[in-house]
Amino acid sequence: MHQLLSFRDAIARHAPEDGTFACAIPGLKLIRCSAPTMPMPVVYEPTACFVAQGRKRATLGASVFHYDPSSYLVASVGLPVMGAVIEASEAHPYMSIQLDLDAAELAELALKTPQPPQNVTAAGLTLNQMNSGLLDAATRLVALLDTPDDIGALAPLAVREILYRLLTGPNGGAIQAITQADSRQSQIARVIVWIRSHFKDGWRIEDLAGIAGMSRSAFHVHFKAMTAMSPLEFRTQLRMQEARRLMVSDGLDAANAGYHVGYDSPSQFSRDYSRLFGAPPAKDASRLRFAG
Repeated sequence: MHQLLSFRDAIARHAPEDGTFACAIPGLKLIRCSAPTMPMPVVYEPTACFVAQGRKRATLGASVFHYDPSSYLVASVGLPVMGAVIEASEAHPYMSIQLDLDAAELAELALKTPQPPQNVTAAGLTLNQMNSGLLDAATRLVALLDTPDDIGALAPLAVREILYRLLTGPNGGAIQAITQADSRQSQIARVIVWIRSHFKDGWRIEDLAGIAGMSRSAFHVHFKAMTAMSPLEFRTQLRMQEARRLMVSDGLDAANAGYHVGYDSPSQFSRDYSRLFGAPPAKDASRLRFAG
């Protein structure tokens, strides 16, 4: 308990109000929220999330993850997720950190910490039980913000320890597989990067299977195992997230937002949008602008 309080207090010192804060430690963000939030779409880049106080829910396709100080979440690839803080108050705000997973450093560490080969394609989003070694390393990393002159020398060591503990943790094999060019995870990860750059375009499943170097049937199975979605569902999630941003932030109407993300049919765009966000595009965007 004392260790967890130290972790919480270190975040609180450098995130004194609600928001997401970049800091002097590369790849580290501090998050604070003093009330529950509505589900919001976000793309989780390869990252590890550690909670010091409160609770959050992440939804990926049909899979739902609840995490709190007793657990940590790892995204080994960039995935479109619906995230919501579900336990937070003014007296006990939600507080957490997100640490980017450095692919090059993970690959170097993976050579020194070999894992048994994966027999199945692991999910790209995994929930794991927090342990004292990982919590201690995360606490020391955030505490370095108290002594900025030490960050350059000591932060890389703390980050490296965290990555090591992730690799040697219960789902370390899935993370390690991403660093291996010939693994199923790495092949699907390449496709995910490609889709994120071409989500507005029309393409065939055969095109994606070719990028992965798999047959169509094998590709579909491994893609869904890793993302909890079909490739077309994955593309739809990305399209809807961008359309929502265009309407709320840039003021586009629903028809133009749909067109900008690749829809020729406004009615199909509206159906897909309502299915994901629970309201028609114009109504949802208006509600979000008012709430903001």
